[in-house]
Amino acid sequence: MTITSEELLRKTLTAVEDKKAMNVVALDLRGVSLITDYFIICHGNSDTQVQAIAAEVRKVAQEAGAAIKGIEGMDAARWVLMDLGDVVVHVFHRDEREYYNIERLWSDAKVVTPV
Repeated sequence: MTITSEELLRKTLTAVEDKKAMNVVALDLRGVSLITDYFIICHGNSDTQVQAIAAEVRKVAQEAGAAIKGIEGMDAARWVLMDLGDVVVHVFHRDEREYYNIERLWSDAKVVTPV
């Protein structure tokens, strides 16, 4: 089964929201970058919440049949980067998100309104 990038985006957004991720932003990078179609950026208020959000995303992606190309930062839980191919998920700890402010780096991308 092949999942579309839009379906994966929707399922991933639901996963982060189910774990009470804060300030969830989805960026449409199609036409802006060749790296991926979408970025999801969110944060948790503790190491435990960051890990729970990332674990839920992994579970949902696996159940949907998406190929998980890589996950970095789970142990430290300060910035977990999850490469799901068409969707890249950034789960920050609250303090790190303000510092890196990656939304600013990708300001050319359109913000996706959740479906």
